[in-house]
This record gives sequence, structure tokens and C-alpha cells, in this order.
Amino acid sequence: MSEPGGGWFAERAVGELRPGDHGWLAYRTPEERELVIGDFVHDGLRNTEEKVVYVTDAPPERLPGVRRLAGADLLDRVRRRQLRVLSRELTCLDRTGRFDPPRMLDAVAREVESAFGQEFRAVRVTIDFSWLLAAPGPAGLTRMLSCEHLVDQAVSPSTTTMAICQVRRGARPRDELTALRDAHEVLVAANPEYDDGVLRIVRTFEPHGLRVEGELDAARHTVFADQLARVTATRRRTHLDLSGLRFIDVAGLALLARHAAGLPGGRGLVLDDVPAGVAELIDMVGRRRLPGLLRGRRRPVPAREN
Repeated sequence: MSEPGGGWFAERAVGELRPGDHGWLAYRTPEERELVIGDFVHDGLRNTEEKVVYVTDAPPERLPGVRRLAGADLLDRVRRRQLRVLSRELTCLDRTGRFDPPRMLDAVAREVESAFGQEFRAVRVTIDFSWLLAAPGPAGLTRMLSCEHLVDQAVSPSTTTMAICQVRRGARPRDELTALRDAHEVLVAANPEYDDGVLRIVRTFEPHGLRVEGELDAARHTVFADQLARVTATRRRTHLDLSGLRFIDVAGLALLARHAAGLPGGRGLVLDDVPAGVAELIDMVGRRRLPGLLRGRRRPVPAREN
């Protein structure tokens, strides 16, 4: 997969990461970070044969995913060194307070090497670089790019280690984030809310809503209605990305309309990137009968090459 002006990469749900993956997450909201990094950390801590290394100044009890554990369980994982939280000061900075990529890599490498003596078979590493990119000027970006190459050299050949580098969107201009993204081979996304091989439902965060892929038939109306109820429970307007929806029946369209009509404040549901077949079904039913379904964005169709 690639994007215009960008490099080649694979987009993978966080639950599908495997050893050797050097992943990238530019999170938009704390909710997205909690879902993606939280699942990454929590899945590692649930597995007694995996170790989690988190480079951050936050205390263990405030980390994404860790908050799902009971207090006693967290203390046990810290005591057994299954969870290692490395502070920026002791891990990332030199004596003058500047970011020192080799020092950080050495600290992480020591934790990885010690894992096998502690009887762990795999290591998950995640580093939040938002603090570095928030600094004014180009120095943070330059140092982080050099750091990413070092991380990639350490992780990509590994059969035991996977890593996610995370930053908050907005920390740098979009073109700089693109340069950082292109230093990774894997873009990390949230796990699907539902996926049975026919219908796949994934949370989206910018805009807030769901991406619906595959076929929405009668057998899957109930599960879709449940997911729709969850995502529309907030006061935010909900977008449905339908670009990957191959089929929806009339009853499914009616389900959407009923749910949209019941939302407070006339918020409705915004349908983005509606495929031609679905648009034809909407026209056949009649837009006047579907007042709560609002037209959203449409991606431009790429021009054909001569």
C-alpha cells in the first residue's frame, strides 16, 4: 500500500502485529491512543511470556491498556519486570538535556536482552515521541528521523521484538509527519470492532465514526445496530465511511434511517464515500424517505493515465 507523495507501507490492525514489525501511530485523540496502544500493551501483559517496554514519563498506572488491570495485577507485573517503564530523563537525554538516540536504543536493547534471562519469549516496545516533536524548530524532527532509522535497524531483523513509535497529530506540520511515517513499514490501526470475514466494522477518529466494509445483510443487522448505538452515544456527529461497502440491503438502509432519525438535535448520520451501488439504492428508495442520512465527502476519482 502507498499514498501519493509517500512511501510504501502496510496498514495493520494492532492485534495483527508480529515480531519484526516497526509500527507507526499518529494518534488524533486520547481515545484512539487508548484503543491502539492500549490493546498493544494489554495484549502483551495478558501473555505471561511477553514483556512490555514503554518509554514515557507517565507512571505505570496511567498508561494506555494498563488501566484495564486490577491494582494487584499491575503491581505483580511491575515486580516481575514484565512491565518496564523507562523515563525520558534516564533513557533519552544526555547530560545537557538533549535527545540522544543511541542512548535510548542502548537502554531499550538492554531490556530486550534481559527479557530472555527473565524467561520471556517476546518483547513489545512503544515510545511516545510527542514531547520531542512539540519542541520548536527542526531539531526534534531531525533527531527523531535519525532515531527511527536506528530503531528500524534493531527491530526489523528481529524474530522476538515488535515496536510502535507514537506521536500526537498536530505536534508537527503534516509534511513532517509524512516524512516520519515513511520511516516505518507498518502503519498501526485500531482492531476491528467486528469482523466475521463478511462484514468488517472499524472505528474512525477523524472524523468520529465507523468504517464499514464488506456486506451488510440481514444476518448482520443486529451487530451493526449495536456498534452504531455505541458510536453515536456521544454528542459528536457520526460519519460512516462506506468506501469499502460492497452490499447493503433495503432493510439495512432502513435501519440506518431509523437510527439517524432518532438522534437528538437532528445530528443525523453522515455517509462518506458512498459507492455507486449504494448510491443507486438510496436514489431508488428516495432521499425524502431518508432525511437523517446526510451526504458527506466524496474522494476524487483518480485521472486515467494516457
